Order: sequence, then C-alpha cells, then structure tokens
Amino acid sequence: MQGSGPGTPDGQDHSISLSRANSYTLAISVPLLGLMLAAYLALSPTRGLSAAGFSLLGGVLFLALMVAGIVVHEGIHALAWSAFGRLPLKRIHFGFQASTLTPYAHALDPMSARAYRLGALMPALVLGVLPFAIGTAVGSTSVALYGMIFVLAAGGDLLVVWLIRMVGPRALVLDHPSRAGCIVLPARDA
Repeated sequence: MQGSGPGTPDGQDHSISLSRANSYTLAISVPLLGLMLAAYLALSPTRGLSAAGFSLLGGVLFLALMVAGIVVHEGIHALAWSAFGRLPLKRIHFGFQASTLTPYAHALDPMSARAYRLGALMPALVLGVLPFAIGTAVGSTSVALYGMIFVLAAGGDLLVVWLIRMVGPRALVLDHPSRAGCIVLPARDA
C-alpha cells in the first residue's frame, strides 16, 4: 500500500479498491453486529427482539428512514470534514459508484489525518452507535436495529480509519478520488 496510484499525487497510498473494501467491510461489520446484538439482548429492558412489532406501515417507514439515512450518512461526512478539516462545503463532492452500489462523499482538498478520521467516524457514531445506545436503553428494538444497520453501513469507514492507523494526526491526507482511503501527502519543509 505504499506509493502512488494512477492519477494521485506523490505520497503514501493508503487505499483499496471499493470492491475489495466491500469484502473487508463484512469482516469488520459482522463481528461488530454480533457484539451489538449480544449487548442489546443483555442490556435491553425488553430482553429480546420480539418487541419490534413491525407492521406494513412500520416497515415502509423503516425503509424510508434507511434510504434517508444513506443520504444523511454522506452528508455527515461532508459536514464533519468541513468542520474539522476547515474545508468549504463546495469542496466536497457527492457521487454514487454503480458498479459497487456505493454512495460517497469525497473531499477534494487535503486535511489533517485527525480531521479525516473524525469525518470518517462521525456517521457511525451519529447514525449507528447513538441510536443503538438509545434503542437499547429504552428497549426499542426498531431504534436499536436502525443503529446496528448503520454501524454495518459504516464498516467501510471503519476500514478506512484502520488503513491509516499508523499515520500521525497532523499528517496531511487527501481523500482518494476513486478508492476507499486516502493518500498521505509528503511533509513540507518549513
């Protein structure tokens, strides 16, 4: 994973193809999902999954929330990178890669590795961990399940953070234009 990929600036390439990322995402997300399910079953006041009470209307609403959550997930990346990386929102591009069914937000400008990590993790926290914790605390299977699904959906983001685990927080990184991950830019001389 060292060196530059085609069309990328010189630096250390810490990225993988989106199809490969999707495979690794399952390896990351499925164990997390198992841990979350075990935690829900152990901690929820309802002590089970039968409290979901799904109806046709509830199922349609849940599906609508899932679709909206996918859009919001990418928006959270953009807002977090804008805030933590001090990037104007107009410098963040949104798209969808049809071959891997992967929506994305792509920051066009470099930012610190710390800001990049925070932006990568925010959707998992806001749409995954927070709803899961609330659903578990109040015994709402639907809310906890929503959180679990969005932790699963953030598996690629967790992978990206793993890919740059050895990169210092102040290093400048550039979101890779077509792959999951980023390019660590060479340090500038002072």
